[in-house]
Amino acid sequence: MFDGENAGLRAIMATETARVPKPYKLVDYKGGAVLVMEYMDMDRVGQYASTLGESIARMHLHNKYLKIKEEKEVNRVGCGESRYVDKFGFDMPTCCGYVPTGNEWCEDWMTFFARQKLQHQIDAIEKTYGDRDVIELWSHLQRKLPEFFKNLGAVTPALLHGDLTKINVSGDSEGPVVFDPAAFYGHSEYDLASVDMFGGFDPLFFTAYHNVIPKATGFDHRARLYQLFNQFNIWNHFGSAYKEQVLGAMKDLLQ
Repeated sequence: MFDGENAGLRAIMATETARVPKPYKLVDYKGGAVLVMEYMDMDRVGQYASTLGESIARMHLHNKYLKIKEEKEVNRVGCGESRYVDKFGFDMPTCCGYVPTGNEWCEDWMTFFARQKLQHQIDAIEKTYGDRDVIELWSHLQRKLPEFFKNLGAVTPALLHGDLTKINVSGDSEGPVVFDPAAFYGHSEYDLASVDMFGGFDPLFFTAYHNVIPKATGFDHRARLYQLFNQFNIWNHFGSAYKEQVLGAMKDLLQ
């Protein structure tokens, strides 16, 4: 669990865009583990909504800019090993809450999202609750997935926070801070879909973000699909009381 969080914090920190607490080391403790991080006096975020939106957008663009930079340097001697990530995934599993999520590398975004994000959550629901209704709806929704991505064009892998919700964002005297990531390389819109859950962010966040990365056609439609991951994750954490809510979301996506 903490291996993935540690790697995610280090990956975000390496972009020099969004601020995170610096991770120091993992320590074995009483049969478990502790992740030792930098202390930050965090107690504010609202005043930094615009700064946060811009920094998250720059984080999402970091890998794309690496590609552009390396393409310009391709003919130079000794330009070094490529740092651009050309696939979707991450070097290890990461966790949203305590539920591990798959991150096996994949060349196609839609395939990665379906198999490594949604299918992993559905498998956990089936194993724990033996629910067949979600399996039946998923069989229909899988066939409809390409409709959400038509006219989108090629998706460049972006480093994502992976669990960008209000409870994982704060700030200190120097500006906004994000923490508790479930990082992986995916479609930048995925992070923004989770922002709208659990209380949402100040509208200034979205204005600043979209000044850097404008909305693509179908953005709102895909956001509802991406939110399904979080809804499955809530079911896996808190039980069948959320079943009808999740099934309702799936039915809405099938309309």
